[in-house]
Amino acid sequence: MVSIIIPTYNEEDCVPSLLARLAQVRGEFEVIVADGSSTDRTRELVLGAAASFPRSLQLVETARNRAVQLNAAAHKACGESFLFLHADIIIPPESVESIENCLRDRSVIGGNFQIVFEGDSAIEKFFTWCYRVRRPFGIYYGDSGLFVRRNVFEKMGGFKPIPIMDDYEFVRRLERMGRTACLSPPLRVSDRRWRVQGLLPTLASWVWIQTLYSLGVPAEHLARWYAPVRNGREPHAI
Repeated sequence: MVSIIIPTYNEEDCVPSLLARLAQVRGEFEVIVADGSSTDRTRELVLGAAASFPRSLQLVETARNRAVQLNAAAHKACGESFLFLHADIIIPPESVESIENCLRDRSVIGGNFQIVFEGDSAIEKFFTWCYRVRRPFGIYYGDSGLFVRRNVFEKMGGFKPIPIMDDYEFVRRLERMGRTACLSPPLRVSDRRWRVQGLLPTLASWVWIQTLYSLGVPAEHLARWYAPVRNGREPHAI
């Protein structure tokens, strides 16, 4: 079984459509929403949907820190493998089956999905291209649907509880652990960040933050420069 783990913070606009899409996913899985003390109706919506959801749907509540949220949900999970999914992702119905088929190869320890950014403009095509050319070098992020065998996740000690770059740091360790795979069909990724902040500021912040992190600048300092967005709303401080 695959445990689909979704970190949330003030995602009330995404939760209904996300759960509706997950209800159409094929394969054996459970869903755990790991909420980081949302101040909107995120938790209420998840709890309200649990009774009618066709699979097991649980809510785990923690302090606001994505890595802490993911680790707490993984601790509660029952699956032999985990899929970490962002709330604004559009997941194809065959995604869990793709993971199950992939992990039948015992040499594969985890990986991610191909992604396509929402929209048909040159901006979305450019970001999609950037992700595609970086993947052969083992560079990918949490918005591409990270999946991993449970025993590998536990051996790694889960996500490092840092305020930013937790997904990148996890991927770098995962790539050193063994063979990974990049699966299809692709996930569709929201364009909400650059719709709010603009393309050039978004791209510049990504390059700048990753470069500084690679040079050893603490994630706690970098987090001050990376404001999250929620469904096109104005960014708010971390």
